[in-house]
Amino acid sequence: MKLISEQKAIELANARKARFAAEIGERFEHRAKSCVTCNVKGSCCTDVHFVNVRITRLEARAINAVLSELPEEVRERVENRTRASAAILKNEKRAEAKFACPLFEVELGCLVHGKAKPLPCITHACYERPEHLPPDELLAAEEQEVLRLERRAYGRNLAALPIPIAIETYR
Repeated sequence: MKLISEQKAIELANARKARFAAEIGERFEHRAKSCVTCNVKGSCCTDVHFVNVRITRLEARAINAVLSELPEEVRERVENRTRASAAILKNEKRAEAKFACPLFEVELGCLVHGKAKPLPCITHACYERPEHLPPDELLAAEEQEVLRLERRAYGRNLAALPIPIAIETYR
């Protein structure tokens, strides 16, 4: 297997994610409620009983690259939320751990949307009926492609980690 640079892998992964997001948007999101109509903006991202997203090292590095471009005060708020969530998660059983996403700000929305949004977040929307959801196979196939890119960048795959721990670990 020919290795590629981390930056190249991130670029390729982000391009895949952009195509995937467009596909999800075209094929499925028209059946979901708009985030604009939500009574509590970002509740799906900030509800500790709902969020359970794990990300790869490659995704964490892409997220950290986007975070490094944010204004210092926003970056500090994200770092504080990340550190607090990671500390709680490290003391819990990972399989049972739940957390609010540290990448969401009420006034700004998802801070990595369109640049490094995790794959499970791309597929999420408020669908009224289970049959309107994107098939799990679509997400699984994209996750396999990101893992393939990760192997090409790092020579192996590591376990996916909860967002806060991954962001901290792969800073």
